[in-house]
Amino acid sequence: MKTNRLIYNSIVSRHATLAIDLEIVREAGFDGYEVAAGKLRDFLAAGFSEAELVARLAGTFVSGIGYLADIERAGEGEGEAALLGEARDLFRLARIAGARAVQILTGPLRLRAVEEFAATGTTALYRGVLGLPRDRQLTATARAMARLADLAADEGLLLYLESLAWTPLNRLADQVELIRRAGRGNLRLVVDFWHCHAAGDSPDALARLDGRLIWGVHVCDSLPFAGGIPDEVVLRDVPAGRGVLRLRDWADAVKATGYTGWWSCESFCRRQHQDNSFAVARELRDQMRDLVGV
Repeated sequence: MKTNRLIYNSIVSRHATLAIDLEIVREAGFDGYEVAAGKLRDFLAAGFSEAELVARLAGTFVSGIGYLADIERAGEGEGEAALLGEARDLFRLARIAGARAVQILTGPLRLRAVEEFAATGTTALYRGVLGLPRDRQLTATARAMARLADLAADEGLLLYLESLAWTPLNRLADQVELIRRAGRGNLRLVVDFWHCHAAGDSPDALARLDGRLIWGVHVCDSLPFAGGIPDEVVLRDVPAGRGVLRLRDWADAVKATGYTGWWSCESFCRRQHQDNSFAVARELRDQMRDLVGV
């Protein structure tokens, strides 16, 4: 398998269709595609068949599909049933698309829940493991990961964890501990430069990670963060390379782990979402080539 693959992330062309995304991947010379499940579902909902989806993706390396959110719901009665239903649907979609892995996210996904809980000690929204002692947070989340990993294994899939910066257990060390406790061979993590930075990790901390645990890398940037609860919508509204992160340091830290897998360009920049996605993709491709050294 080719090392250090450069992957196009569908969030870069947030408002484009699957068909346009795939044209961008080919035209810009990316090695593969990391796709939001919504784009696949929209393609099918428009009347295209599963066979047509398979044909459109033929020859494209699909590194992963995002995402399954609020994974701590396992063990919560109705919440668990909903989570497992979502997981089965997403895993089946991943298999149809020929994806290697599915992204899972810690919760709560909604920033407002974290803000309300921080301010009042409660929230009517999904709260996940907010407020629980750390060991209970780890136990509940690892148990959920193990349950999901077993379902994914039945479909021949890996799961890659992204702990959101505004949620509990958001540090790299937390994610490593969760994978250890879950004890499943098909669990990995994704290194997202913004989430690492906003959670308080540094390139030095990243460089000490075991590269065998990394499934993918999200190359991205941040506006200045003064502390508190990080607001992704505000802080990530900047093109990679024009924010406060020293991307070279973060990329070098990844390489120091021994990792040689795929690197995905990720952009939450509204200006880029409204620009010429082909031009933006070429710019991000060249940037990653320089950072990764391919």
